[in-house]
Amino acid sequence: MIGVALSFGDWRRPAAIVTGAAVLLALPPFFAGGFTLHLLTTGLYYTILAASWNLLAGFTGQFSLAHHAFAAIGAYTSGLLIRYYGVPIWVGIVSGVAMAALLGFALGRMVLSMRAIYLAIATWAFAETIHILLTAAYPITRGELGLNVPPLFRNLDPTAYYVLFVALTLVCVTIMYAIVRSRIGYFMRAIRDDDLRAESLGVDTTRVKVFVFTVASAFAGLAGAFYGHYLVVLSPQMADFNEMAKLIIMVVLGGLGTVLGPLMGAAPVQILTTYLQKYGEWDLVIFAVVVIALMRTHVGGIAAFIYAGLDRVRARNKQPVST
Repeated sequence: MIGVALSFGDWRRPAAIVTGAAVLLALPPFFAGGFTLHLLTTGLYYTILAASWNLLAGFTGQFSLAHHAFAAIGAYTSGLLIRYYGVPIWVGIVSGVAMAALLGFALGRMVLSMRAIYLAIATWAFAETIHILLTAAYPITRGELGLNVPPLFRNLDPTAYYVLFVALTLVCVTIMYAIVRSRIGYFMRAIRDDDLRAESLGVDTTRVKVFVFTVASAFAGLAGAFYGHYLVVLSPQMADFNEMAKLIIMVVLGGLGTVLGPLMGAAPVQILTTYLQKYGEWDLVIFAVVVIALMRTHVGGIAAFIYAGLDRVRARNKQPVST
């Protein structure tokens, strides 16, 4: 049976980190303007997406190219149910998460037996199908004109949405940390390192892969559903492959296969992308150059750079004091 329980001792350090992060994230509303809060809110949305994709690709070694599509599925499921059936917003959001998890489970069962490039192609095909469907089904989804959905709050006050996404991000990241640190986390890393050896040692690799794929899809659907009601106008752009490319850059730049990596890479990449929009598609080229330069010095990304610095500090503090 798959378990994610942690002992009390395991929670002390992450609890301190979460508390510190909450205090730090509570500061922007006191001095930042509406546009800055919008950038930070969007960055938190991508943080959830990047961290959940890292569960799948970084910790389990399953390189899916459909993660952004599940965010779109969560958003559109909620929006369409509210538009055509008049369900409450929270019912729509829960339904969006459930639909993303269900489709993630179904897709995982079909494609996770594939390896490397074949898995990437299969998941990319699924994502492109979702993108085309959202664009072509104009009578239902409104296509490129956009689907209007109600906001979560009575107004579009950026402070309220920022606080909501801070809480949502902290909860999601804490749950992901619990998964990584639990028994299933060890199974995930064993599959990433050598799935055949893991299977020979008694790990049900198929079950673990499908579980992680389903959970990651549910997190993406959750982020997409909340973000959709923040945008209030849904566009097929949510399922465009550029979104997936952005997620990959965020995780690789931050540190693939580390808990800290997506948290360090997501928001800065999104903020810089916003300011580089005037260069069109060249923003991804610029980030590609940055990633290449970083990989030449620190293969593990920003997280490896930070960990290396901390190791140097610890080594220096352990040196005997000369007399």
